[in-house]
Amino acid sequence: MRGKSATLNCTALGMHDHFALEWFLADRSGARHRLASAELQGSELQVRMHDSRGRSPPYQLDSQGRLVLADAQVGDERDYVCVVQAGAADTAEATTQLRVFAKPEATEVSPNKGILSVMDDSAQEIATCNSPNGNPAPQITWYRNGQLLEVPLEVNSEGYMTTRTVREASGLLSLTSTLYLRLRKADRDASFHCSVSHRLPAGRQGRLDSPVFRLTLHYPTEHVQFWVGSPATTEGWVREGDSVQLFCRGDGSPSPEYTFFRLQAEQEDVLKTDLQGNLTLEGVQRAQSGTYGCRVEDYDAAEDAELSQTLELRVAYLDPLELSTGEELLVFLNSSAAVNCSVQGLPTPALRWTKDSIPLGDGPTLSLSKITFDSAGTYLCEASMPRVPLLSRTRSFKLLVQGRPEVRPEETQPQGEGSWREGDEVRLICFARGYPEPKLSWSQLGGSPAEPAPGGQGWVSSSLTLKVTSALSRDGVSCEASNAHGNARHVFHFGAVAPQTAQAGVAVMAVAVSVGLLLLVVAAFYCMRRKGRSGCCQR
Repeated sequence: MRGKSATLNCTALGMHDHFALEWFLADRSGARHRLASAELQGSELQVRMHDSRGRSPPYQLDSQGRLVLADAQVGDERDYVCVVQAGAADTAEATTQLRVFAKPEATEVSPNKGILSVMDDSAQEIATCNSPNGNPAPQITWYRNGQLLEVPLEVNSEGYMTTRTVREASGLLSLTSTLYLRLRKADRDASFHCSVSHRLPAGRQGRLDSPVFRLTLHYPTEHVQFWVGSPATTEGWVREGDSVQLFCRGDGSPSPEYTFFRLQAEQEDVLKTDLQGNLTLEGVQRAQSGTYGCRVEDYDAAEDAELSQTLELRVAYLDPLELSTGEELLVFLNSSAAVNCSVQGLPTPALRWTKDSIPLGDGPTLSLSKITFDSAGTYLCEASMPRVPLLSRTRSFKLLVQGRPEVRPEETQPQGEGSWREGDEVRLICFARGYPEPKLSWSQLGGSPAEPAPGGQGWVSSSLTLKVTSALSRDGVSCEASNAHGNARHVFHFGAVAPQTAQAGVAVMAVAVSVGLLLLVVAAFYCMRRKGRSGCCQR
């Protein structure tokens, strides 16, 4: 390899007590120039250098008579002759042919940066590949999409390549290859590169690839695509009020000019002309439904090429819902009612009724029969379009049921006959509902104000806390709910009330005896203090 040391060996065959050897450089004309000589005297070889021919560093002869070339260069590629003389007439010679290999520098490629037309019927210059400073001269091959291009050196209309080799001042060789091809439309996405193959010592091969490059091609439009971008459904519907994008793409290069238009009464109403192929309709309205078109202005296209496409833009809309009743509907208990929900929209919307998220039925009419207080609440009409997601509207009304109040007690504990005792404390709760909202009252004082009950459904509640007595056991405690349509009443009964237990009487007697004993002790103490006075203790 270039830059390494080369050692040329010369060995005299056979046993000789005395011999002399000489090294010669043979030039291309066949002339020989003596470089060095050596003579065996005893056991030592006497070395003498003659002419290095201006080489730097100069030739060297080692102790074994081998010619040494330090820092080998391409200029050292010569024939070196070793002549050995043993005796007066015994002379022989041998020749060494030295080859110096140099790995080329990185492969350089210069692609054609212009716009190449596929309509040209001759081969065009694609790129130039350069492999500088190598030895011996390398080989350049070309590849398209990783596949070897078999191109000849002869000029023809389909493709060929030219090569040129330059010997540099250093003696190294630089190889340049230029590729010419007739291009097709399929080459618009093709990748190209060149590869340099160079030889190395011992029959080895090296390879240096250039970077990959692509070409900019000019080719006419053959097909046009036109579609509605997001937001659009799979069936082409767009929502009223959305911003809608229309995309138009031709397969020609460079990008052609696009003309967007709308067909109205068989006339083209031009909307926009640009090079990007994008049209945005801001806040689209239902009146903008219709036929839209896109045309590619490519004058290089074939006469039979389809350069225009149209599509139907369908704007979906949904107007506010209308109910046949107001926000509140007042009905009587056990009556019937029907409410109609109407809507205008495209495509035809579907209607559904719900109450508290529970489906009641599909269709525009809600029918209610045998209305009870449980029927009261908020009813919702929902219009939706399965083919147009996120396009829906709702409208609701509140059903108010008029009627005589309904009362529901909360059972008292304990409920067994005779389980109540005199003085037990009890909390009574009374629930009522109706419209107008009923008022709650108790037969005993102390009832709490009515307030909405947990769980809703129009119930209100009031509570009363009191002690159980035998009178209450006899008469009970009543809760009454009343409104403009009447009243309802519930009586809480306690059954038989047991008197105070015997253990309680014994406890009272024990307390009385204790108090009497205490009084006697106090009286005795008083007598002892006044025992000097007659008659005191007796009293």
